Amino acid sequence: QVQLAESGGGLVQEGGSLRLSCVPSGRTFSSIAMGWFRQAAGKEREFVAAINWGGSSKWYADSVKGRFAIYRDNGQSTVHLQMNSLKPEDTAVYFCAAEWAVVEDPTVAGSYDYWGHGTQVTVSS
Repeated sequence: QVQLAESGGGLVQEGGSLRLSCVPSGRTFSSIAMGWFRQAAGKEREFVAAINWGGSSKWYADSVKGRFAIYRDNGQSTVHLQMNSLKPEDTAVYFCAAEWAVVEDPTVAGSYDYWGHGTQVTVSS
């Protein structure tokens, strides 16, 4: 059974940084794609960033370009989201998602079958 374990959330002041991590278990080979989505209170879940199997392709929401960076390590299985220059509008629950089948659009939540439980990120002004 595939499980995704997220960590790294917390409370940070505006302009600060956090690094989120997502560690998958239950599969012996790297996922085709992994992504991060977020959901603020009262809003729909939205795409943040995604990365392909080898890390050669990355996608970012316009709202985080230049501030967030997604990357893989540990033999390509673990994915991190480095978040810099955080803003209060980045406050949300951040979810990790993974897929081992073909992914047509890694920026769409429906492309992923596996999700973590989420980690809270709060940015104070």
